[in-house]
Parts: sequence; C-alpha cells; structure tokens
Amino acid sequence: MLPVMHAQSSVVSRRSFLKSCSLAAAAGGLPAWFVERELSAAPARPLSPNERPGIGLIGCGGMGRGDGGLASRFGEIVAVCDVDQGHAEAAAKQFAKPGKTPAQYHDFRKLLEREDVHVIITATPDHWHTLINLAAAKAGKDVYGEKPLTLTIDEGRRLVRAVRQHQTVFQAGSQQRSDARFRLACELVRNGRLGKLKEITVWLPAGLREGPFQAAPVPEGLNWDFWLGQAPKVDYLPQRCHLYFRYWYDYSGGTMTDWGAHHNDIALWALGLPGPVSVQGKPLAQPIPGGYTAYSEYEVEFTYDNGVVHRARTTTADNIYGGVADPQGQRNGIRFEGEAGWIWVTRGTLKASEPALLTKPLPDNAQRLYASGDHMGNFFECVRSRKAPICDVEVGHRSVTACHLGVIALRTGLPLQWDAANERFTGEHAAEASRFIARDMRAPYDYSFID
Repeated sequence: MLPVMHAQSSVVSRRSFLKSCSLAAAAGGLPAWFVERELSAAPARPLSPNERPGIGLIGCGGMGRGDGGLASRFGEIVAVCDVDQGHAEAAAKQFAKPGKTPAQYHDFRKLLEREDVHVIITATPDHWHTLINLAAAKAGKDVYGEKPLTLTIDEGRRLVRAVRQHQTVFQAGSQQRSDARFRLACELVRNGRLGKLKEITVWLPAGLREGPFQAAPVPEGLNWDFWLGQAPKVDYLPQRCHLYFRYWYDYSGGTMTDWGAHHNDIALWALGLPGPVSVQGKPLAQPIPGGYTAYSEYEVEFTYDNGVVHRARTTTADNIYGGVADPQGQRNGIRFEGEAGWIWVTRGTLKASEPALLTKPLPDNAQRLYASGDHMGNFFECVRSRKAPICDVEVGHRSVTACHLGVIALRTGLPLQWDAANERFTGEHAAEASRFIARDMRAPYDYSFID
C-alpha cells in the first residue's frame, strides 16, 4: 500500500503546486493560458555531485554575496576576492562549510590562477567589470557578469571578441530576461498584439543629486587605489565607494546604465533590433558642484529604423501605470504602446489597457522567445551544455550600448546618429560623440594589467 499512497500523495501535491503557482502568477498579471504553457515545460535536470563546478566570487558587496548565494545552488564557492578586506571576510564566512572555507584574495588575477575555479561571478563596481571579465575569459573561465556589462562601448566590443575567441559561456546579469512577465510582454509585442508598435516609454528611478562632499580617511582594509582602478586618482569619499559608485560618471553612468541596463534591455528584446538609429537627451537637473557627477534626472529619446520612438525618463512619482517601488519609493517600468492599446510591465506586475490583450492566447505558430525561469540556473545549464545563455555577452553589449548612447547624448547635448551594425556614430556630430566611445585608463589599470 505504501507505493500507492505515495503516488496518490504526489498527484495531490502536484495539483496543489500547480494551483498555487497559477494563483501566484495570476496575482502578478500572468494569464492562465501562459501559466499552463509554462508549467507544461520540462523541468530542469537536477545536478549530480560531479557537475558542481568550482566558483570564484569577485566583488563581495551585497550584490556579489547575493549572486553567490544563487550560484551556490549549482556549484561550490571555493574562492572570494575583494579590495575591501571586510567584504572578502564576510563572503568567506557566508559561504564556509564544515571543514572548508573559501580562500580569500585581494587581487583577482591570483584567484584566476586556481585550477579548481571553473566559473567566475563578477559583481564589482561597473568600471572594473571589463578587465576582470576579459581576464577570466583568457583564463578559460565561464563568467556570470553583473550588469551593466561595461563602462564604455569600446569595452563591450573588446569583451565580445574575447568571449567568442575563448569560447566562454557568458551570462550578463540582466535577470529580467528570466522573468516570465517581461518575456510575455515581449512576445505579445513581437507577435503584433498591440498592432503596429508606436512608442516605448521606459521609466527609470531618478539618481542622487547631493554634495558637495568632504574627503575622509581611507577605511582600514580598503585598497583605495585598486578600487579606483582605471578611473582618475581622487581622494576617498564615503559617498564614492561601494553602494554610491553608480552616481559618479567616473565609475558608472547613473541610473541610465544602472536600472537602464534592465529596462532598456527589455525594450530592445521586444523590438528585436540591434539598436537605435538616433538618440538625443536632455538633463532635467544639473549636478551639484563637488557632488555626484552622473545626471540624476533626464529625458532621452531613441528612434529606430522601423519608426518606433523609445523614451527613457526618470521619475520620482508615486504611481506610474501601477509601477513597483524601489527602496527610495520611486517607480519604474516599461510601457509599450501600439495602435491597439498599451502593455505595462515591471517586476511583479503586468497590465494592459484591455484585459483581452493579455488573456487571449497567442496562436501555436506565434514567435516564441528564449525561455528561462531562473537566470543563474540558466547560466549553469549552459556551462554544462555549452549553449548560449539567455543574456549572452552580445545581448548584454547591445543593451548597455543603448544606455551608453543615452549617457553620451546627455553629456554632449547634441542630436546623434548611430550606425548599430558597425557600432559607430555618423552624421554631423559624429566626431564630438565618438570621443566618448572609449575612456582614458589610468596606469597601471589599463589593458596591460591583465596581459
């Protein structure tokens, strides 16, 4: 009787599971037909003990340790690295197991020498992403690299070439591609559910506009020069380091490359195009002298060769089409508007101007997009299979290129023309804009640092 009871229990359990999944999905806006389609997909194959690769975590702040926790489901974290000793120690403690504690490194190049490290997670500030990822590819490691992929367009070109040359499996950390709501929204747009697509509006959180700041002593255990890396040598400020780096142009592009690397990525996924043909931008607030240097509030407009206009705007409003709040109480998300209505999608929410835009099933022959229900899991599946992950290096490069174009348009104040196929500016202001495709790199933290 035990086998029969177990089978009956399994059936009941599966029914309960499917019901709970359906209810949870419906609460977030996913229609029943889509939920049923997703639940009918084959589950991921479980890992055997021999399939758990060694992982090296480079960048051990909050995001790095969060990514490390997700990755530890699929492999063993054997080494951690950070120029802040306190961060490295915290990560080593978090991922320690009885009788085994991850080795700690200060210089990522030493970590990459380990033969028992097969996979790298890069979760440093943006201005360090490219050198680490290039070095990892050259060392024969597969990489999960946090977004935004690069600091400049030129860095992205170099990284794509290196990943292809060394046959690296590379997953960019734009995890919204593994969220069913965003995928469904893009599938609906791709299959003409809105009729002819006219506009995309991306709402991004406003950045910080504060200052001036005063220099402070470098905290014990932090190698400030190494943290600065390729960026100009400056005095230490608590407001420059760790969480706040994204509000400085030297290390990032503000929320345009931070949240924009998520939402602009989804806009490009829905369009199915490599990039815009033109871009122009307008800052809505100027940085405070001596304070954060990335624009905090702005409007950027991209146009595509199919006539679609894509606007990226910052907001601090309480309610933008039912958006979801970030920790600062701001709202962000993406609105697709076509001849037949609009679809609004953000994390946890999918809405439309008419319910039927979502509830009417797509036909069996509809265009389907790459499906992943677990961004980190998809990466490790591809490490095993050697197939391209859902957010491959080329995808990450194209998406962050759009963000970089927005930043360049804001800094030049000029209307710019872009040749996405050849990745170059054209037209009247090409020379002015091309100066921003790459940046000067402070020695010794240039490309020779990883040769």
